[in-house]
Amino acid sequence: MATIAEQIRAFEEKRAALVAANEAIITKSAEDGTTLDEEQEEQFDGNQADIDAIDKHLKRLRLAEKTMKEKAVPAVGGNADDAIVSRGGERIVVKAQPKLKPGMEFARLAKVRAVQRMEPYQSPLDIAAKMYGENSNVYGHIKATVAAGTSVTGNWAAALVGDESDAFADFAEYLRPRTILGRFGMEGMPSLRNVPFRQRLISQTGAGAAYWTGEGKPKGLTAFDFSSRTLEPLKAATIAVLSMENVRDSSPSSDAIVRDQLVAALAARLDTDFIDPTKTASNGVSPASITNGAQAIAATTYTDADDVRLDIRSVMQYFINANNPPATGVWIMSQGNALALSLITNGLGQPEFPGVGINGGTFAGLPVITSEYVGTYVVLVNASDIYLADEGGIEVDMSTEASLEMLDGGFTQNQPTGASLVSLWQNNLVGLRAERTINWSRRRTSAVTYLTNVAWGGAVNSS
Repeated sequence: MATIAEQIRAFEEKRAALVAANEAIITKSAEDGTTLDEEQEEQFDGNQADIDAIDKHLKRLRLAEKTMKEKAVPAVGGNADDAIVSRGGERIVVKAQPKLKPGMEFARLAKVRAVQRMEPYQSPLDIAAKMYGENSNVYGHIKATVAAGTSVTGNWAAALVGDESDAFADFAEYLRPRTILGRFGMEGMPSLRNVPFRQRLISQTGAGAAYWTGEGKPKGLTAFDFSSRTLEPLKAATIAVLSMENVRDSSPSSDAIVRDQLVAALAARLDTDFIDPTKTASNGVSPASITNGAQAIAATTYTDADDVRLDIRSVMQYFINANNPPATGVWIMSQGNALALSLITNGLGQPEFPGVGINGGTFAGLPVITSEYVGTYVVLVNASDIYLADEGGIEVDMSTEASLEMLDGGFTQNQPTGASLVSLWQNNLVGLRAERTINWSRRRTSAVTYLTNVAWGGAVNSS
């Protein structure tokens, strides 16, 4: 009999296949420019009915799984948070693990692998035990990896297969909330329009027209203008170089160094290139920012709250004139401008814009994302009008044998930089590389507009 976890996994795989089948039906219909025929309708509706039934059953299975976990018996003589569970007649003691900060699991796993490459005579399992102990999550991840070759359904290690990928997902979780992109779709924030890579996206660029026609007179013709595009997978990447002594150190501070170097670099690149109006597209390398080529409006020189309200009207009117009201509008501004708005008061000392604060909130009835990468711009984006293709994961690799050009800001791809190559092996260094595959594009021209040189609240005393 399959375990509940195995049933959940099987139904999730079946659901994914049904969703993919329906997506293929819709895609074919769009390419043909037709509605669904009778056979396609029957197949689509049947798949959807199965999906709905699976969703209901998965809810029941997860509830049953949760109930079984709550009934786990405390381990005799162990920690109060430890428990004994049964699987296939085998009693297993599950040790409670301290909850680590986001990204720590990834950092620890990466360091164990790095040490194993430097000391190939040691097994990664022994290294994990020495650095973090046999009860650590990292030890369990490595153990699952050793058994990956036989991790088919029913194998004793099948439940551990996803644990290593969870460590990488943990890294992505740490990255996303700290980027502008990661805030969309979270905590009530409108979502960007997610699309797959290399999927044909069709846009209407011109409207047709109709005409009054007299009795017995010929009817007028019209034409529509369309364009199509695809979002190709593009990569944002970074390499962090650390000493072997640092990697061997299993202290929390060392874990944080590995995590923070990679996260900070990717976060800065994605935030800057997503919002900077000067960022143009580089064919096959990187996308243009959502503000590049969008409507720019010079902010009013600030004297009082009325000037802010005029700026709001100017931005909103652009969307109204384009027949594209920002139903999923989101403001993106610096924490400095958000703070300034929260401090503006009327003659009675009451806040003029009470919904907004240094960490966001609402402004003019729309949610706010704050990021210092936006600078003196204030951007209003209609979230549903931004295409986002995102694999949602981080690809990580490391090397102790490569030679690197130890250069950052002056690095130019496909051209010699003049910097000397540094051997990681010769200098006892480890290079950790992280990549994220992502791309974005405006769905229509009127998706974004922004204010320039915004200084709401007036100048700041910097002396």
